[in-house]
Amino acid sequence: MLEASGVKGVLGRCGVDDRGGMPRRSTSASSAPDRAEVERVAAERFGLTHLRPAQLDAIEAAAGGRDVLVVWATGSGKSAVYQVTAALRPGVTVVVSPLIALQEDQLAGLAHAPDAPKAVALNSGRGEKARAEAWRRLREGEATYVLLAPEQLAGDEVVAELATLDIALLAVDEAHCIASWGHDFRPDYLGLGEVAERLGRPPILALTATASTPVREEIAARLGLDDPSIHIGDVDRPSIRLGVRRHGDDREKRAAVVDEVASLPVPGLLYTSTRRSAEQYADDLTERGKRARAYHAGLPSKERAEVHRQFLCDELDVVVATSAFGMGIDKENVRFVIHADVPESIDAYFQELGRAGRDGEEAHGTLHYRAEDLALRRYFATKNPDAAELRTLMRAMSTRARLKSALATESGLSPRRVTGLLTLLIDTGSARASKSGVSLRRNLDERAAVKAALERVEERERIERSRIETMREYAETRRCRRQVLLGYFGQDLDEPCGNCDTCAAGAADVVREPASASDAGFEIDEKVSHREWGPGTVVSIDDDRMRVFFDSEGYKVLSLEILEREHLLKAG
Repeated sequence: MLEASGVKGVLGRCGVDDRGGMPRRSTSASSAPDRAEVERVAAERFGLTHLRPAQLDAIEAAAGGRDVLVVWATGSGKSAVYQVTAALRPGVTVVVSPLIALQEDQLAGLAHAPDAPKAVALNSGRGEKARAEAWRRLREGEATYVLLAPEQLAGDEVVAELATLDIALLAVDEAHCIASWGHDFRPDYLGLGEVAERLGRPPILALTATASTPVREEIAARLGLDDPSIHIGDVDRPSIRLGVRRHGDDREKRAAVVDEVASLPVPGLLYTSTRRSAEQYADDLTERGKRARAYHAGLPSKERAEVHRQFLCDELDVVVATSAFGMGIDKENVRFVIHADVPESIDAYFQELGRAGRDGEEAHGTLHYRAEDLALRRYFATKNPDAAELRTLMRAMSTRARLKSALATESGLSPRRVTGLLTLLIDTGSARASKSGVSLRRNLDERAAVKAALERVEERERIERSRIETMREYAETRRCRRQVLLGYFGQDLDEPCGNCDTCAAGAADVVREPASASDAGFEIDEKVSHREWGPGTVVSIDDDRMRVFFDSEGYKVLSLEILEREHLLKAG
């Protein structure tokens, strides 16, 4: 019997190909099912006999037609939510997943479930004949799930074809990719809210492993979630020993990284910021007797797939990777995640760190840090907007709705670039999206529209720089590192964890007295307004300070004493 993590396959893993047919889908009513019905369907059709109360709550909400946002750590059973929900709602469930490997794994897992509905994929890895057969099965009611990547939904033809079907649910996996300043941002996710409208606005189920309060809010806003049922789990992995090692120069740091990785139990992951350093570290570790390979976006897709397979099958000791590796990796026995360079944010760091110790056994998470490395991150956080591209696109548009494909052809810009620029214009009120496409606002002042768009980009740059600053605070803190990390995600840890380097050194407080809401005058997740920085959301509250995410400025750490004395912040 399976536990409640969802049915997953091993397609492409360890040389096994287990694609196969699946029985017909359920024809259950679309009204909200009771808990007994959910448990029966999960057990009989998927072999899931131990659904947790949180999973049952999320499934009941989604099956009853509500929009749902699920934020649970990898391995906590997010996939089970959309799988079981689809079997409880008549019609087709569209599953948006960013990687072909993830799609194939889900297909293989469903194929092995006792009586799961049938599933098809419409990805670039499948030939024209296979895609045509998938469409036939969907039209004739032989398949319930259709898995595809967000870039495919940027194509008007695919969305138009899907719109002819009875869409019961839109499930968005890795939903944090829609956050325009997030660590895994993918522009093609930005159009999913519009896609939902064109599909008749089915219930939306958004799934992600980690998302801070601002990212959760952007997910909800971008997808247009209507009064969503929100389910947030515990993001802590207490078995991971956290640590930071500071270095004076790059040569010293490189030697220390190799020494540490070579000394740790395997398998593990070493993250670095560049493709070149990934190759160099892999060579260095191979010389030390480790089975190590590099993984980055510059490698051929077949080579990346082989590294992925070898790692999952314990044929490698270490994968040395850029941030391109790891999304969807569900491997329980990863014994370490080491960072040779500073990630772009706490969000990115925590997502990568969380790939260690999923079996609950001891694991290591060390960040090797040079203050000078932050300068590189700040450089990448500055993206000079192209005003000329904005003008080119706007001149290809009109007050009548036009499809993105037509705008890309007429403007000469790539479809992905068009998506990003259109989102910017929509955000600033210069354009609007509808089922028919995107149009400019009437009587639009082009100069003012470009100015507003550039100001919005500058705002995003300020936010990204503030996220880099939170990474510096984590690296240089003398407090319990786990308290700092969890506080960023709005989760309070009353006492130091005892499993990080600052706790081991006695630098962390023995017991921290957490600030109560009455002491601070504010609650976590409360909306506030600052006289200079405008509206924001309280992220965390400590004994003497509070972290707030301001919509136009990013993260700020504020002294509670000064706030009380100067009355700088007010609720609402």
